[in-house]
Amino acid sequence: MGKPKVLITGASRGLGLAIAKALDTHYTLILHATKEENIIWKGADNYVLCADLSSSEGIADLCKRLKQNHGDDLYGVINNAGIALDKSLIFQPEKDIDAMLNINLKAPILICKTAMKIFNLKKAGVIINISSVVGETGNAFQSVYAATKAGLVALSKSLAKEAAALNGEHKIRVLSVSPGFIKTAMTDTIPETEMNKYLLMIPSKRLGEVEEIAETIAFLLSDKASYINGTNISVNGGLF
Repeated sequence: MGKPKVLITGASRGLGLAIAKALDTHYTLILHATKEENIIWKGADNYVLCADLSSSEGIADLCKRLKQNHGDDLYGVINNAGIALDKSLIFQPEKDIDAMLNINLKAPILICKTAMKIFNLKKAGVIINISSVVGETGNAFQSVYAATKAGLVALSKSLAKEAAALNGEHKIRVLSVSPGFIKTAMTDTIPETEMNKYLLMIPSKRLGEVEEIAETIAFLLSDKASYINGTNISVNGGLF
């Protein structure tokens, strides 16, 4: 019997890539990206699953292929893909709102729906939705992004309760992880003056590393975290 399979959305760079490298030893990975050429690291014996999550058709196609090709061995889902299009809501184009809603929230919801169908039959599986500290605190010029990330926390808590309601004894867990300010291409665009303000608010006095988030997820996915369920794990250096 092969290693259990884990889907990671947005696995081509940044946090998704770090998660993939952290999980590669113990799992067979299903690495999602919009285009196959975006995957710069694949590892050994892993799969690539391409889909454009900004469209309903792309989301439906990913869910269909996930179930058909990997459903028998699927153990975990890491809903990591996301975009932030920062702008005052007053001036936010509707197409940008739709893109954030689709990629950050609708896609995870429908991927969770597919995964829960699989996990309910096996009465086992783990879903980890990647939220954000701004889903807890809010942030100016990120109203839509923050709303989608807050939605993932509520989704995770609700699905954990649904798993219990639908099953007697089971090993299905659903939770979310909310990173704070992490060194990625996204935070590289924050002006130095703004970043200094954020650093003053972080008790650890530094940005987090993607590897720190990835190792947290590796632990949460494992049996060592079998009693962590239906909750949100904040990894933010103390920022609130």
